[in-house]
Amino acid sequence: MTYVVNEKCIKCKYTDCVEVCPVDCFYEGENMLVIHPDECIDCGVCEPECPVDAIKPDTEPNLEKWMELNRQYSEVWPNITAKKPALPEAEAVKDETGKFEKYFSPNPGSGD
Repeated sequence: MTYVVNEKCIKCKYTDCVEVCPVDCFYEGENMLVIHPDECIDCGVCEPECPVDAIKPDTEPNLEKWMELNRQYSEVWPNITAKKPALPEAEAVKDETGKFEKYFSPNPGSGD
């Protein structure tokens, strides 16, 4: 099992989860984070840290798309191990739906 970041992270990118990850398995895109599924040790400490509930165990239904997206982009985006400020628009968009279609960017973030 692993944890998966879903679309709730898009345009928020809170990094509270990154700060507590014991194996540094988060990777940073321009406007969201992903978890490398082969590096995640299923400890679950990241899940309750996310203020927008964007991290889910892969055992929950309908996460296949997100599992593939996390795998794909964790291979090309830079690793992030330290907390950074959330995106400026995070509070305004945190409860929006359909964020993937509206806002997803395949561009990498800056990492550490």
